[in-house]
Amino acid sequence: MIQEQIKGVGVALVTPFDKNHEIDFVSFKKLLEHTAAIGVDYWVVQGTTGESPTTTLEEKNKLLAFCKENNPKNLPIVYGIGGNNTAQILEIIKQTDFSGVTAVLSASPYYNKPSQAGIIAHYEKIADASPVPIILYNVPGRTASNLTAQTTLHLAQHPNIVAIKEASGNLLQCMEIAKHKPKDFLLISGDDMLTVPMISFGAEGVISVMANAFEAFNEMSHLALEGKFREASQKMFSLLSLNELMYVEGNPVGIKQALALMGVCSEEVRLPLLKASDALKHKIQYQLSIISEQ
Repeated sequence: MIQEQIKGVGVALVTPFDKNHEIDFVSFKKLLEHTAAIGVDYWVVQGTTGESPTTTLEEKNKLLAFCKENNPKNLPIVYGIGGNNTAQILEIIKQTDFSGVTAVLSASPYYNKPSQAGIIAHYEKIADASPVPIILYNVPGRTASNLTAQTTLHLAQHPNIVAIKEASGNLLQCMEIAKHKPKDFLLISGDDMLTVPMISFGAEGVISVMANAFEAFNEMSHLALEGKFREASQKMFSLLSLNELMYVEGNPVGIKQALALMGVCSEEVRLPLLKASDALKHKIQYQLSIISEQ
């Protein structure tokens, strides 16, 4: 089943850039090798952490193809196709080579603030058109609209919608989904530091920012999935201060700075984002030193 391939830790891959803000494929290969080595279970290409709003369709296709060609562990690949123009998404689906793609991660429409009925119609159109299963992505902090539990449960009945990445931060809403969802529909954490509590009541993994860099995060998630919540919580507590720094100047600014300090890729991001300030860099560097001593 497709669902078995998207359990565990999925990493929302960053897109490395060089000083000219062109894609750095040498560093991208290093990132793929790094994430595979530290224990992720699958890759998510061109989620929002991959700066998908500022990459072209041609660049997205190149990044996807590169992942397929540089995948010695044969990790499942989830591809990000989302937006607030339903017709445009359907056209992108027509133009995409889905060979080697396990599923599509599709963020809920942003800015338009559609009704729940509009969100349902949007996703049903995408699910009907996609040759691979759809993972819903609820991130109201970015989209300004929330997929309610009722909307998610309605969409979970569609045969080509298999999971939701839930990043609302609303644990009661997540519990409602976990309680009533079909058995084969997956609840996936979309908030790194809520992964352990969400797994405790039924989530079956996470799509993560921190998994780009930190083996301890992957260990935390896998311990929770094994039911070892005391050990998982200790790992979680060790990452709390660092996690906060990942987002204070926008995502993926923090995680790219951490990766730069680790020698994986540069800290460069595309406008309107700016690379980490010196103050943030020094705070991340300090937290990395604490983790390395543990």
